Amino acid sequence: MKLVYFSLTGQTRRFVKKIGMESVEITPTNPFLTVDEPYLLIVPTYEREITEPVNDFLEYETNLKQCKGVIGGGNRNFADLFIYTAKDICRDYDLPLLYAFEFNGTMEDVEFMKKVVSELES
Repeated sequence: MKLVYFSLTGQTRRFVKKIGMESVEITPTNPFLTVDEPYLLIVPTYEREITEPVNDFLEYETNLKQCKGVIGGGNRNFADLFIYTAKDICRDYDLPLLYAFEFNGTMEDVEFMKKVVSELES
């Protein structure tokens, strides 16, 4: 299982690095990458215009078919807006929301993510 993520400020990137799995970063300059194996999508919370590269990635070739779920990052201080990007992607693309973490995640978040990946791989 691979991790595919989008990170502008580096918070999501730091979380992914803590997990220590093979990963691919979606960038605003080149969202048209092909992932031809199962993966989990990890996204921060931003306005839709800012996260448009994530939609471009999902809609490119067979990427959507390989996505097994979405993990959202954000700030709980924003209450109902916490992880709304992940929630929107799940709704728009009919994907499951698997987990939510705050900022760049805690070690508890990392351990839970490893468990989620292990369960999906078995």
